[in-house]
Amino acid sequence: MAVSLQGRHLLSMKDLSTAEILAVLDLADDVKARRAHYHAAAPLAGRTLGMLFQKPSLRTRVSFETGMTRLGGHAIYLSPVDFQLGQRESVEDVAIVLSRYADVIMARVFGHDIVVELARHATCPVINGLSDFEHPCQILADLQTIRERQGRLKGLRLNYIGDGNNVAHSLMYGCARVGMHCTITTPPGFEPQARVLAESQEIGRGTGAEVRVGHDPAEGARDADVLYTDVWASMGQEAEAEARKAKFAGFQISGWLVRHARPGATILHCLPAHYGEEIEYAASRLPQSAIFDQAENRMHAQNALLLHLLGAAGTPRGARSKPTAPRRPAPRRDASAKHGAAKSAKTRAPARKKAPARRR
Repeated sequence: MAVSLQGRHLLSMKDLSTAEILAVLDLADDVKARRAHYHAAAPLAGRTLGMLFQKPSLRTRVSFETGMTRLGGHAIYLSPVDFQLGQRESVEDVAIVLSRYADVIMARVFGHDIVVELARHATCPVINGLSDFEHPCQILADLQTIRERQGRLKGLRLNYIGDGNNVAHSLMYGCARVGMHCTITTPPGFEPQARVLAESQEIGRGTGAEVRVGHDPAEGARDADVLYTDVWASMGQEAEAEARKAKFAGFQISGWLVRHARPGATILHCLPAHYGEEIEYAASRLPQSAIFDQAENRMHAQNALLLHLLGAAGTPRGARSKPTAPRRPAPRRDASAKHGAAKSAKTRAPARKKAPARRR
């Protein structure tokens, strides 16, 4: 069945169906395998991505900007100083103005309400590049990486160890959509939101995925195919960092924890890593660690997403897609013009019939 994401927003992993996630991953694999072809074909020639950053980033900025360049498009970086959402300009006005300039908007922000409001007022696709509630672009890259390493998604067991944050939320939704079992292991008091758990479990009932929350790292890691972690204190939580270190002690991907998982279990970290805290340096460099494949796949997964959202996913091989002209309302015709057109059509002389051929 053909999948179309053209003109859609991506604010949450819930926004994508199972078929849509797999379609993005399939295209991401193709974009990765045939980089030179996509660079030469330039399927996003003439397209512009506007990137709004309230939070600084290495992977998000470079992966989106480089990705657009490789697809023949252009990306514009807008720092917090440039737009000052809600202060210098309202979110509504920024969305409307950027929609007049750009073909797609990516926002990396603090509050999830900001991306929701951008999408409400924008007339082009809006991508959640990260919010305090979800990180869907990261999870698309994660799923691509897991499938590369494990050969499949459905039926695998993923154990996430650490804070029940935005990455954990998107993992729960994403794993549930693709039929992957997901355990979020956190210290008491740092669980993901209850509604995310309930919604993920409801999705999982339709795909065969079990989503649960636990507090024992060794129990969560038992028989896991994937071990995943993130920083204990996210951006904006710096004041809590020292207090969190004591509470998160033991919630770490270490050689000891790896031995509880399946042999060769894939190790993931969305980076940046604080070695010695949420992950041991030695564990991050094991042969089964895919943290740098995961970082690279941010670009390939996002390229595939951009191609889908901009209607260029089916661009013929070797052909450049033509930028879509902005849609404008059809010119209004007044009643007299319409009447005159109808009258002239009635009075127009009928076409002469062709005379029948004469018999000899």
